[in-house]
Amino acid sequence: MKRWGLLIALAAMTFVAGFTGAQAQQQVIGAPPEASNMKLVGANDLQARSAYQPTIHHQGDRWIAYIGHHGGTDDIPTPVNPQTGKDEPNGTSIVDVTDPAHPKYLRHIPGQEGKYEAGGAQMVRICDGKALPKGDPNAVYMLRTFGSEAHEIWNVADPANPVLITRLGGLKDTHKSWWECDTGIAFLVSGAPDWRTRRMTQVYDLGDPAHPVKIRDFGLPGQEPGATGAVPTELHGPISTGKEGNRVYFGYGTNKGGFLQIVDREKLINGPKEPTAENLRLPEISRMPMSAFNGAHTTFPMKAMPIAEFAKDKDGKTRDIVMIVDEAILNECSEPRQMVWFADVTVENRPMMISSFTVPEASGSFCERGGRFGSHSSNESMAPVYYKKMAFIAFFNAGIRALDIRDPYHPLEVGYFIPSITAATDKRCVTVDGKDRCKVAIQTNNVETDDRGYIYAVDRANTGMHILELTGEARAVAQ
Repeated sequence: MKRWGLLIALAAMTFVAGFTGAQAQQQVIGAPPEASNMKLVGANDLQARSAYQPTIHHQGDRWIAYIGHHGGTDDIPTPVNPQTGKDEPNGTSIVDVTDPAHPKYLRHIPGQEGKYEAGGAQMVRICDGKALPKGDPNAVYMLRTFGSEAHEIWNVADPANPVLITRLGGLKDTHKSWWECDTGIAFLVSGAPDWRTRRMTQVYDLGDPAHPVKIRDFGLPGQEPGATGAVPTELHGPISTGKEGNRVYFGYGTNKGGFLQIVDREKLINGPKEPTAENLRLPEISRMPMSAFNGAHTTFPMKAMPIAEFAKDKDGKTRDIVMIVDEAILNECSEPRQMVWFADVTVENRPMMISSFTVPEASGSFCERGGRFGSHSSNESMAPVYYKKMAFIAFFNAGIRALDIRDPYHPLEVGYFIPSITAATDKRCVTVDGKDRCKVAIQTNNVETDDRGYIYAVDRANTGMHILELTGEARAVAQ
């Protein structure tokens, strides 16, 4: 247990403004984090498990963080759970963050055995039973992936003692799903065995989580069973605006040859179900191809954004915007830069890119630090505290970046935080002249916010979860 206490102490070190340039090329255990307008509030080591999606839920008088994990590593395929004393495959961490300065680890639910992307339980979404059309009003439901083979629903009303309710298995892959709590409709990123792609969409009615109802399979023409020819690029994940917004925004391609797809939700759910090319085209409103260099990991809609610059214009005072975040895949800048893009989709059949954001490499010599450098994901909460005002971007070894997006034509970085590495931070390697060259660097992987305004960043390289708050000028943006 002493090891875990040391890791928590290192991760939760007092905030000190950091360093850049040549000094930053070699991160040191215990060195202060680097930051501007963002402050470390608290941290948890998450049992030194590689983390993916965090979801923070207001549960009664408590705030609970549910964190999905990648599989284990070559060095530690099944980390020890200090609460049980057993080796457990990476799965889902449940942490009480009611007091963000002192997060309390409640439970680890093991996932699928396997390493890296091949195991774990990466994705997690939460819905209250009282919000769902036919849910148990006393239940709180957690939808998670189980490695590559299944989706599961758990009752986490008592987050320290979760109970499995439903399992949707028989898949060849899973990933970043979306669940509408008010309707119960879920867009599950899946790999149906008979489809020609690793990842497509299975639409389910999970309004009664104990009795799931499948609505349809959906993907791109050419991915369906029995199709011939080239197989279009795979899905990464969708985000829905619900019944009222009647749109689902799908991101394909992740880091190359990707595109944004805008889909009519009503036609997707209620249109013809047979997976023919014609039926798959029917719900599509438009798609916006990206460069062969780039893809779409996260497609975050922000409809009817007021644009101050256009306030006196007769038309176009508000715009429908989608923020698209690519995912960097390769270590030490061994691919084109993955970035954040903003698309104006006000005219839906003619979406157009209007701006972009990246962290300047020279600001921290990030290509030399080790691991991935480039964007990965954004927060996805639509709570009023930040929605259409601030976005938080996980940028791997450049940490988390806070963007003022009130003018999406000119997004502006107003804060950042690069956590310190700890004794648990895993190495990242590249092959040079036939030999591995390995470095240790922070790998901020995913980020989320809660309705209180706290920001939660989790690390791909086993460094845990960092809970942050805005300071200075950045805090004023969110007022």
